[in-house]
Formats: sequence, structure tokens, C-alpha cells
Amino acid sequence: MFEKMDVMDKFKQMLKAKKPNKNIAFFIDGPNIIRKDMNIDLVKVRRALEKFGTIKVARIFLDQYASDKLIEAMTNQGYEPIITTGDVDVTMAVEATVQTFNPSIDVIALMTRDIDFRPVLVKAKELGKETIVIGAEPGFSVALRNTADVVIMAEGK
Repeated sequence: MFEKMDVMDKFKQMLKAKKPNKNIAFFIDGPNIIRKDMNIDLVKVRRALEKFGTIKVARIFLDQYASDKLIEAMTNQGYEPIITTGDVDVTMAVEATVQTFNPSIDVIALMTRDIDFRPVLVKAKELGKETIVIGAEPGFSVALRNTADVVIMAEGK
């Protein structure tokens, strides 16, 4: 009897000590967010997002006009640049939607201001994923803000 209580007590302590860590897939709408006039610090954004879990996927979507210097800077900051010759929004939406079906991903995080990504958030929530949007003014979509479970506002440097 006493031995069972010890085992149960140890089990309860393990549960209390173990903090659930969620896996995050993070996608950045490069042309919409990485602009000189916005001057957003992606290191601060990453730190803010890491409070919600572990970033397992970190991709920034750029168009074919992205400079080699920008691509290198994003790589150095731990982001995987995805260069597209077509519409960046479409490519990013497809990639984010694919991750909603990934059983090892718990959270879909999008950094954008664009309402075009609302269907991705809706689908992610339908599939039981948590959603985070990192947005910035001016032009941050109210509908996007209202759809996400968590909203983080990014500010310039």
C-alpha cells in the first residue's frame, strides 16, 4: 500500500514537473513584412513566439527579386528562405496548410498582415491546431486578427 502511494506521488510530481511543449510551424510573408518602412526585428519576433513552444519549422517566403544579401540574412537568423517566382501568398498558404496535417505540429504561426491567410487559420483550427498571427500596422487585417487564437503585434526596431 505504501509503495503504491510512493509510485503515485512520483507520477504526480513528474506530471507537474513536465511542462507541455508545443511544436510550432512558423511562416513569414516576406514581401508584406520585411520592408524598410516597417523595420521589424525578427529576432524579437522569434523570442516572442518561442514563449508558446518550440519552433520546428521556420520559413520566410520571398519573391524572385529578393537580394542575395536578404536571403543570406534570413538564413543567418535561422529561417529557411523559400523563393517563389509566382504569388508568394499562394506558396506560403499551401506550405502552411500542409503543416496543418502534420501530426507533430501543434501550432501554426503566420507573420503577415494579409487577410488572404484567413482560410489557412480556419482550416488549422478545424484540424485542432492552435493558431498565432504576428501582425504589424499599418494595414493589419481585422478579420485575420479576429480569427487567430493568439495575436502578437510586431513593432519596428
